[in-house]
Amino acid sequence: MTTEDKLKGLLMVYSGNGKGKTTAALGLALRSVGHGRRVLMLQFMKGGDSYGECCAARMLPGFEIVQKGLPSFVDRTNPDPESLRLAAEAMDLAREALTSPQYDLVVLDELNVALDFGLVTLADVLALLDARRPDLDVVVTGRRAHPEIVRRADMVSEVLEIKHHYQQGVEAKKGIEY
Repeated sequence: MTTEDKLKGLLMVYSGNGKGKTTAALGLALRSVGHGRRVLMLQFMKGGDSYGECCAARMLPGFEIVQKGLPSFVDRTNPDPESLRLAAEAMDLAREALTSPQYDLVVLDELNVALDFGLVTLADVLALLDARRPDLDVVVTGRRAHPEIVRRADMVSEVLEIKHHYQQGVEAKKGIEY
């Protein structure tokens, strides 16, 4: 393995219908921060103060979370103009983060879903990923990862739902789901 191979930034994808994609990305972010790396998690389609990871990130030097979404769900068949505007802002921020030396790891949380819902285009996402610094590690999360993103990735993990407490009527739990 050459020195260049060791310094190559990785493109990692966490997808699938099971719970835990963002959680896996957060674990990787925590590991990176533990080694003194600077991490940005840019959350597409998420907004609001109730997410525990936002509270935790404020306590960790070198870990920043930026939310670009409404605190409500996006209508997949008819996304509102504000959701489209916020997704465009997220793409602009992502472009800056992926090309600047400010971060060592950038997590594009729920980007797969933003693409699937039509909030961003495949052409723009691929151009964004192609423009990243060669040494930058990037994580893309969310259900229904596009096959072209999967093809370009260095690592893809699919989170499968085998059983979920929602099926037994258990409501979302603070510290577990959010």
